[in-house]
Amino acid sequence: MRPPGVWASRWTCADHGEIYPLQPVVVPSARLARQLGERSSVPLWLTWPLARGWVIGAIMHSGDDASGIQATAVVISGPHPLGGPGDMMLVAEGMGVGLGARFAGVDGPDPGDAVKHDPHARVEVDGRTVPLWCLDSPNDRAAYVGQWAGQWLWTILWPQSAGVLLLEDLQLSDLRSLGHEADLLPYGTPPPWLVGSA
Repeated sequence: MRPPGVWASRWTCADHGEIYPLQPVVVPSARLARQLGERSSVPLWLTWPLARGWVIGAIMHSGDDASGIQATAVVISGPHPLGGPGDMMLVAEGMGVGLGARFAGVDGPDPGDAVKHDPHARVEVDGRTVPLWCLDSPNDRAAYVGQWAGQWLWTILWPQSAGVLLLEDLQLSDLRSLGHEADLLPYGTPPPWLVGSA
C-alpha cells in the first residue's frame, strides 16, 4: 500500500487501485459508536435485540479523512448455541471496498458469482427480509453475504459451527438509529483472533 502523496490523494494499491485503509481496532464504547455513527454513510449493523449474554466486542471502520467512512464492522461475542464462545461480525460497505471479503477469507473485494444462486439464509432488516448467500471460506468460520440498499451486508461467524445462529430469526438494526439505547448496550473487548488479524 502507498499512502497519500504528491501523485495521489488517497491510499493506493498496485493491484487494486484506490483503497480504504482499515483503522486500528480499539476497545469499543458507547462514545466510539456515537462518533462513528455521526461520520458514517454506511450502517453499523447489530442484531437487535442483542441476545442475552452477548456483548459488543469491537466496532471497526475503513476509510480516511479524504474518503470518509466507507465500511463498518461490528463484532458481537457471546455463548455459542452448541457450546463454548462464538463471535459474529456484521459488515456494511459499498461495492468494491473489500472489508467483508477480507474477514470472510474470500478473494477479491466482492463476493463474485456467489449471489447468483438460491440464497441459503435470511435476516430481517426494518421489517424486510434480506437473503444471504453462503460463501466458500476458511474452515474456521462461516461467511454469508447479501445486499441492503445497494450495499453489501456481510455476516461472518466464528467458529464455523456458529453458522447455526442464522437458522434463528435474526433481526438487524442500525446502531446509529438506536439513540440513547446504544449507551446502555454491554461493551466488551475485541476477541483475540481479531486483535491478531487486524
